[in-house]
Amino acid sequence: MLASEIASQIAEHGKFGGVVPELASRHHLVYAPRLLERATRAAKIDLANVDAFAATSGPGLASSLMIGASIAKGLAIGFGKPYLAINHLEGHLLSPFFNGDFQIKPNISLIVSGGHTMSIQVGGLGDYRLIDRTVDDAAGEAFDKVAKMLGLGYPGGPEIEKHARSGDATRFDLPRSMLDSENFSFSGLKTAVRYLLPKLRGDFLADLCASFQQAIVDVLVRKTIATAKRYDVDLVTVSGGVSCNEELRRRLCDACDRERFEFKSAEPWLCTDNAAMIAFAASLRLDAGFKSKVTEEIDPNLALA
Repeated sequence: MLASEIASQIAEHGKFGGVVPELASRHHLVYAPRLLERATRAAKIDLANVDAFAATSGPGLASSLMIGASIAKGLAIGFGKPYLAINHLEGHLLSPFFNGDFQIKPNISLIVSGGHTMSIQVGGLGDYRLIDRTVDDAAGEAFDKVAKMLGLGYPGGPEIEKHARSGDATRFDLPRSMLDSENFSFSGLKTAVRYLLPKLRGDFLADLCASFQQAIVDVLVRKTIATAKRYDVDLVTVSGGVSCNEELRRRLCDACDRERFEFKSAEPWLCTDNAAMIAFAASLRLDAGFKSKVTEEIDPNLALA
């Protein structure tokens, strides 16, 4: 990787407690050309020497996806180079292999972010099978909503994790939904916190954050290990914004050690949304002979498997 540039919108959306689609697309339109210029300058490369151009084609906000895809398609046409439409979730899925030998080994992958919580059986590049997914809120969405209830900032995951470090995770007995069944569910946990809050008095913030975080981590770790056993793999991977959570990483790594699974996690800087993981997925696909048509449309609901 020669360069990686990010224009964060967290400060802008934090004022509203979540992502505002119209605001997001405006910022994409303004900052995408600037990022392109910064990246080529940092990489010390002329666009004419780029082998291929790629962009996220989905899932995500249509108004934002259109901007990135349009720029990448225009560059591909202008320089006569291949275009690759990349699934955002595939970017997360492959990111744990970014700093390794780049060989995508069979694994059970946990993708856990603000909009997605799912387990994927990975056979190799492009060989993906959906095992479990959330039936309501994603884990990251639950973090954000509970943080908002508690008057904390956005995004909620880091805020809750910060307070949880000094809390007692055993103080509040919160539900762990669908532990022994298919799929994930975090809406009930969020609702339990909502009903609990009016009953609380005194200093409870750290303990509640710790208890809430523990409930989410318990579900993610237990179900991921159970899935890995069921599909008889040697490797477990985790990626997505929520995988930055230190407690989740530690618990999942410890569980894999106990059960004799190899464990790979994406580097923290690769966990939140970024172009590097999309470029990595695109380079692997290009090497494998994949290309996309420039007429290929974005798909806000694009499935991985």
